[in-house]
Amino acid sequence: MRHGRKINHLGRTASHRSALLSNMASSLIIHKRITTTVAKAKALRKYVEPLLTKAKVDSTHSRRIVFSYLQNKESVKVLFDEVALKIANRAGGYTRIIKLENRLGDNAEMCMMELVDYNLLLLTEGKTGSKKTRRSRRGRGKTSVTNEDVNVVVNDSPQIILDKEPE
Repeated sequence: MRHGRKINHLGRTASHRSALLSNMASSLIIHKRITTTVAKAKALRKYVEPLLTKAKVDSTHSRRIVFSYLQNKESVKVLFDEVALKIANRAGGYTRIIKLENRLGDNAEMCMMELVDYNLLLLTEGKTGSKKTRRSRRGRGKTSVTNEDVNVVVNDSPQIILDKEPE
């Protein structure tokens, strides 16, 4: 039984797991979105969210702490220069996990993990302010022809003139 064991070991040794999470965190920070398995994404969320919180305070000490986890100068630079400015007002929940289809090879549950403030589709939808309502589809697309629509009869073939253009 796994009483009180909170860490998902992901079937790896401690050093392999820390290297995996460090590389995935660097990729997430640089690319803003990665595709991985659900188990790795949940482990990565616990790993990267404290680093994002630490990045809000731009000091030498916090940069060194974050670098000790990431071991990548480029990702630390992007984190403190770009990402920290976007997440400055957010209290937490910097990442989002969106489940995808299962992987073809081994049927593993796949997901896309992204930084919340970098999803342009969701950010633009939220700013429009107009909420679309659900409407019935009955009656749309069907145009019925009545006797009033038939105007002219030429050579025994009626020509139909509709008052409204079909949409």
